Amino acid sequence: MSSLKKLALLGSLWTLLGYGSSQFIRLGGNVILTRLLAPELFGLMATLMTLIVALNFLSDVGLAPIVVQHKRGDDPIFLNTVWTLQIIRGFFIWFGCLLISWPIAQLYNDERLLWLMPIFSLTSLISGFNSTSLLTLNRQVALKKITILDLGVQSFSLSIMLIWAFLHPTIWALVVGNLISATLTMILSYRLIPNYFNRFAWEQTAARDILSFGKWIFISTAFYFLATQSDRLILAKLTSFEILGIYTIACTLALFPQSVIGMLSSKVLLPVFSQLMDLPRESLRLKMLKNRRLLLLGISCLIIPLVCFGDWLILFMYDARYKQAAWMLPILALGIWPNVLLETNRQALTALGKLNYQAYGQILKSIHMCLGLLLGFYLFGLPGLIIMVALNDLELYAIISYGLWREKLSCFQQDILMTILILSAIILTLTVRKLAGYGLPIDLMFESAH
Repeated sequence: MSSLKKLALLGSLWTLLGYGSSQFIRLGGNVILTRLLAPELFGLMATLMTLIVALNFLSDVGLAPIVVQHKRGDDPIFLNTVWTLQIIRGFFIWFGCLLISWPIAQLYNDERLLWLMPIFSLTSLISGFNSTSLLTLNRQVALKKITILDLGVQSFSLSIMLIWAFLHPTIWALVVGNLISATLTMILSYRLIPNYFNRFAWEQTAARDILSFGKWIFISTAFYFLATQSDRLILAKLTSFEILGIYTIACTLALFPQSVIGMLSSKVLLPVFSQLMDLPRESLRLKMLKNRRLLLLGISCLIIPLVCFGDWLILFMYDARYKQAAWMLPILALGIWPNVLLETNRQALTALGKLNYQAYGQILKSIHMCLGLLLGFYLFGLPGLIIMVALNDLELYAIISYGLWREKLSCFQQDILMTILILSAIILTLTVRKLAGYGLPIDLMFESAH
């Protein structure tokens, strides 16, 4: 086995182990927290996190991917310049939250946001001081230490949340838990690599390379926010924090397969593709097709049960206050398939430095979300909005596929075959379920409409 293949395999195993364990911990904690806290508080927290994510995306210049991709990614001067920029960005996000807290509180007519935003945004300020050892280990696909760190911090902060929510069932349980998580991650990141230090530095050449690389990242992530997070802000405004809390529960489960493939994409596929760029395009394409088929088959085994039996999962795990999530989950789970297809090959474009395709795709996707959600809600109410969310990756998939075709790395034929396979399996399973007298997963949608 080649050293690169072994590295990719170990990286994939640690990513899957870490993410699977993380989601298991998160899901268990989520189920308990939903019994201790009202749905409205989850909606309020989702709004807070979305707003801070917005500022994160609007200030993203690709610090993590450039350390992985750049030839100087192991150079201490380059890394210290990255660290300095990372700290500046953390202050920018925190100060931005101070500025927008009042207008946001007025927009949602909730004075709690006025003081929650500045306090919760301290997580971004703290994370700005994280050691670049996290980026170095990612570049080396040495994910064991990162995985252990993430799981340890998550377990401890979740314990604090649960104890606090049990004693005082307020929004502070979630806020304090996130602050503790950010602080522990920052402190422990400096202990991951022996004799690894960061100090303030500013090398003009490094800064120019980072900002030049980051211009497309900035455009892409700015529109990525609108494309992936605007649904929460729109839903909170059109309905209520309670409905947003229920929707967030459905999304948490529906996006699990997408998150798995996203983690593999950034932590394994990008570093591997970056080391294979010297291969002839046809050889690279054949390697992509061979390994990608196994990934798609594995992820489809997660999507099919969520589409066909996701309503049962919600009804079993959560109380009656979250019943509407039962019909949302299958629709949202089916909608992630185009994203799974593009996540398994888009990093090839990143490794080539062709970031413009992702930027253009995110622009179209953001238009879909901002206009499509409003149209769906106006025509069909909440079900129309959920369906428009499920369709939101089609434009991005089309642009990424076009970019891969232009670069002679097209996987379109494989996409068609795998899509036919997963749709056939879903249709067959739902037919058996219907004939057995158990109805369809979306039956509850029609009940909630009356």
